Formats: sequence, structure tokens, C-alpha cells
Amino acid sequence: MSKQQQGTSLIVQNRRARHDYTIEDRYEAGIALSGTEVKSLREGRASLAESFVSIDRRGEIWLEGANIPEYLNGTWNNHAPKRKRKLLLHAAEIAKLSRGIEAKGYTIVPLSLYFKDGRVKAEIALARGKKEYDKRQALREEQDKREALRIMRYANMRNR
Repeated sequence: MSKQQQGTSLIVQNRRARHDYTIEDRYEAGIALSGTEVKSLREGRASLAESFVSIDRRGEIWLEGANIPEYLNGTWNNHAPKRKRKLLLHAAEIAKLSRGIEAKGYTIVPLSLYFKDGRVKAEIALARGKKEYDKRQALREEQDKREALRIMRYANMRNR
């Protein structure tokens, strides 16, 4: 294995999911991709903005709505940018996720795509939707934390 393929490197994150949902359980899933999709991902071109995860009747789990643009140097056999992509998980993990989404307010959201030892992986999570006031509260807490850090930094600079 070459040096480039070892370790993990982030391709894309779904920041919106962390804002809209409370993350409960996280899972690492492989993705069944075509060659041009992997090449496009190596260029860092992808978006999880409107994507979601679904489980079909056969117990297969799918990533839908994720945008992986066509590979620029691809030919007539390029991939469709927003096609359904199969996620690869163990049967026990899929069963646990399907039991989880039966509860009211729970869904499965994709959090990120990344390379791990040369393979593309997706981080998905069982998540509960936040109410509007929860989102405002989280934003307020984050702003307060930033403000406190700013004040501490300023105080440390004055004490030198």
C-alpha cells in the first residue's frame, strides 16, 4: 500500500445534519461505487447537503441524494451524479438501525464521506430531529463559548 492510501482523509462533511439532528449512534459503512465516482471523490468533489439514508424491504441500506459530480476526464461510461448508492454494513447493524428508525422522530443521516486506507467510507448516524428552539439554544451556547474564549484570549494577551 502506498503512503497516499494509508490513514484517513476527509472528503466531505454534512454540517447541516449536526445542526438539524441530535446524533445518537454512529456507524462506519462502506459504499459500493463505480470507478469514476472514486476518481471524482479523490478530487474532493462531493456534497451531502440533501442526502439521506433509507432501508428497503430486502434489508439493504442505501445512500440517496448524495451528489458526486461526474468525473471531468470520464468518457461515455461516466456515472449519474445523484444515483442511489448501496451502503455496506453487517446485517446486525442494519437490523439495529431499522429498529431505531421505527421510533418516532428518529432517522438515519449521513455525516461524512472519507477515505480510510484507500477505501471510501461513509459515517452514518441514527439521529433524532431537533426542534426549532433546540437549534436556537445550541447556536446560543456555541456563541457564548466563542465569546468566553475571545475574552480569555484577550485577558491572556494583556497579562503578558
